[in-house]
Amino acid sequence: MQTVVITGANRGIGLAVTNHYLQQGWQVVATCRAPQSAHKLHNLAPQDKLQILPLDITDKSSRQQFVAQLQGKQIDLLINNAGVYGPKGYRLDKLDFDAWQQTMQTNLFGTTALTLDLLPLMANPSKIAVISSKMGSMGDNGSGGSYIYRSSKAALNSVVKSLSIDLAPQGISLLCLHPGWVQTEMGGPRALIDTQTSAQGMAQQIEQLTPQTSGCFVDYSGKAVPW
Repeated sequence: MQTVVITGANRGIGLAVTNHYLQQGWQVVATCRAPQSAHKLHNLAPQDKLQILPLDITDKSSRQQFVAQLQGKQIDLLINNAGVYGPKGYRLDKLDFDAWQQTMQTNLFGTTALTLDLLPLMANPSKIAVISSKMGSMGDNGSGGSYIYRSSKAALNSVVKSLSIDLAPQGISLLCLHPGWVQTEMGGPRALIDTQTSAQGMAQQIEQLTPQTSGCFVDYSGKAVPW
């Protein structure tokens, strides 16, 4: 039985991805900061294949406790979904650098640190998927703005690209995924696709990932996203 670890699994895309892998028969380790209030997560089935654990990726002690609870497991797939958008609507001359740092702490530092923490538990071969965003693409940026979110995802993409090279000898393949414009709290009700469509599409891209394509940046439909 294959095991997947999914961060930020209590709502939106993370919840849909968790449900998808449960339905596919995977053993799922789902994380969120407050499992006791993650009612939708607890209602997923089958519960005997679902382990829900607390995790704040920005907190070192939380990461250490999480990794300790996984000792003895072998991870076939890590999906780094946890992330934040940060503040919206700031003018260029009113950027909040404290908020910028907090966003980086989650989207870049927390995600990278957790990935490194879990490397000893990753199977050979195994895969790591990072939920990024087209907003982190410099080649696709034709509208400007969104400095905080864009830069956090662009930096994360750079880390994933380097990891895809450095972890190749360990049999670990990585990819960055743009989930699409999804109907979530972040995406809003006018978004183009629902969470199930996004989750199924991304799972397909993960399934098709090979060592030869490791380090790619694609959307949920498999379309390449420019760096």
